[in-house]
Amino acid sequence: MRRTLGLSVSLSTLLPLVLSGALAAYAPAEAKVHHGSLSWQISNVGADQELRGLAPVSRHTAWVSGDSGGVWRTTDGGATWEDVSPPDSTEDTLYRDVEATDADHALLLAIGVGEDSKILRTSDGGATWETTFVNDDPNAFYDCMAMWPGGRDGIAMSDPPDGKFRIIRTHDSGRTWSVVPNAGMPPAGTAEFGFAASGTCLVTAGHRDAFLASGGSDSRIYRSHDQGTTWTAVESPIPPVKDAGGTFGLAFRNPRQGLAVGGDFTAPDNGAKASAFTRDGGRTWTSGGDLGGYRSGVAWVSGARRTAIAVGTSGSDVTYDGGRTWAAFGTDQGGFDSVQCVPGGTCWAAGADGRVGLLRR
Repeated sequence: MRRTLGLSVSLSTLLPLVLSGALAAYAPAEAKVHHGSLSWQISNVGADQELRGLAPVSRHTAWVSGDSGGVWRTTDGGATWEDVSPPDSTEDTLYRDVEATDADHALLLAIGVGEDSKILRTSDGGATWETTFVNDDPNAFYDCMAMWPGGRDGIAMSDPPDGKFRIIRTHDSGRTWSVVPNAGMPPAGTAEFGFAASGTCLVTAGHRDAFLASGGSDSRIYRSHDQGTTWTAVESPIPPVKDAGGTFGLAFRNPRQGLAVGGDFTAPDNGAKASAFTRDGGRTWTSGGDLGGYRSGVAWVSGARRTAIAVGTSGSDVTYDGGRTWAAFGTDQGGFDSVQCVPGGTCWAAGADGRVGLLRR
């Protein structure tokens, strides 16, 4: 059940999520912004897929990927979307993560058992795609991918095929990938895994730090300070739930300041103990405020030091104090699976039934 997580986010719905201009300010200005002022403007891009992969580049350009082989790109702020799906995609292809550096260059992660897990690369805006990695281990199952600034160095992770999470790494913008030896990875729990729900079970910070979230038998957060060679794991304040819950998504504002969200996706309205925050680079985590429900994605709002948005299938939440407290908004407008922000204060979200959102200050 956890491998397919039935969330269909169609890129068809691009909504600007309009925030007050004060959102980009520091604490005093943030305090003046009330969650009641936030709303989603919803549009549809014309595709009935669940879109969990989301890679915004700017206020104008973003990429999204779906659960039935679809990939779309916009260069006009979501007013129009171009279908740039790889030609050999099928309805069974699960594109759960996409990473992009501009309107031309993107990496795409397909998930699944064995050879269904693969990475594709485009350098011409999706006109053509090249497969640069194909998983050859029948026990591996890749969940998430992340790049460091500049787009040259990056990593992807698989559920434990041999008792430990597996990391692959690139140093040439995704043209080639290699498996990282697992000597520096702690043993996983008996049924511990990552959630391919929003592309944020693996994230990077700075130029060398990476963080990995897990759930299932154990809910933990792993950290690496050497681009994925060695890792340390700590228990997450977000409790594990067998097959269905734990820590789903991470976001780091810098290598020290991070947020985690999750819960139980089979109980979408239960947000108790579903968030956590760290101020010491993931060495310790503190339970944050309750959320409006299970949340799969979280992102810091650029320019607003303590403001972040969390999204899930039952709705959205905002924090103005770095994750200590959260307030729900847009509760009558449905939920999302993924959220990402770009410099300038713009955030994008993608969710079920072809919904995509744009958050602007």
